[in-house]
Amino acid sequence: MNRVPDSELTMVPGGTLITATPEEGRALAFAMARHTIHNIQPDLDVLAGGRPNYATSPDSLIAAGHVVAVEFQTIAAANHYWRS
Repeated sequence: MNRVPDSELTMVPGGTLITATPEEGRALAFAMARHTIHNIQPDLDVLAGGRPNYATSPDSLIAAGHVVAVEFQTIAAANHYWRS
């Protein structure tokens, strides 16, 4: 099996949700979404094999965007982005 390295199977890259800026928070949300998928399916060949199906499916792309949005919502809450 062409497996994701164990070092990449972390749930929270860097071990913290605290970021210096919302832009860094958004980048962390994307990283967390990727790590979530890798933890669910660590076989890179299986992931790559399915890519043609979900990469061209509007529903799949919207679902992926939703995962990132939920991760960003969690990060925003941890960082109090909504406060001045």
